Amino acid sequence: MMFGLNRRLALLSLAAVIGAAPAARAADENTVFLDTKDGRVTIELRPDLAPKHVAQIKTLIKQGFYNGLKFHRVMDGFMAQTGDPKGNGTGGSNLPNIPAEFSQTPFRRGTLGMARSSEPNSANSQFFICLGDAPFLNGQYTVIGLVSSGMEAVDKIKKAAPGAPGGAVQDPDKILKLQMAQGAK
Repeated sequence: MMFGLNRRLALLSLAAVIGAAPAARAADENTVFLDTKDGRVTIELRPDLAPKHVAQIKTLIKQGFYNGLKFHRVMDGFMAQTGDPKGNGTGGSNLPNIPAEFSQTPFRRGTLGMARSSEPNSANSQFFICLGDAPFLNGQYTVIGLVSSGMEAVDKIKKAAPGAPGGAVQDPDKILKLQMAQGAK
């Protein structure tokens, strides 16, 4: 009889664990789709960490600003950077720069961060996706989101040649479309 009770408890525990497994999250006002030649990347923006940065990114997405922009700086094992209309890392949008919103959230594979110059309050439109863990960025750059699916497409973004200055990519891949998930096609 004890075996039967233990077995039932074990099955109930297993059912509770299975039932507690995270379900696919419904797209909300902070979910965006980044379409590349190799597939769709779903990103969850984090306004709880960086409300001003996320608001600016959302404004630019709604304007279609990112569509067709290059992944101009891509370093294998580190990150893929985009968001520069000049395509060389020196450009930004017509919107004002954003004050830093650093947090304790670590830069891990799939984290989105805002690119900036050496001036902490210089982020504007450029962002990067971490291809690997980058703890040396922790507390130095603003975390704006996390890839929730599609890292396999991010991993296929064309990388810079080894030793390329600043990780500059020759004939880089582009964002086909970056859009808010709600209302996406």
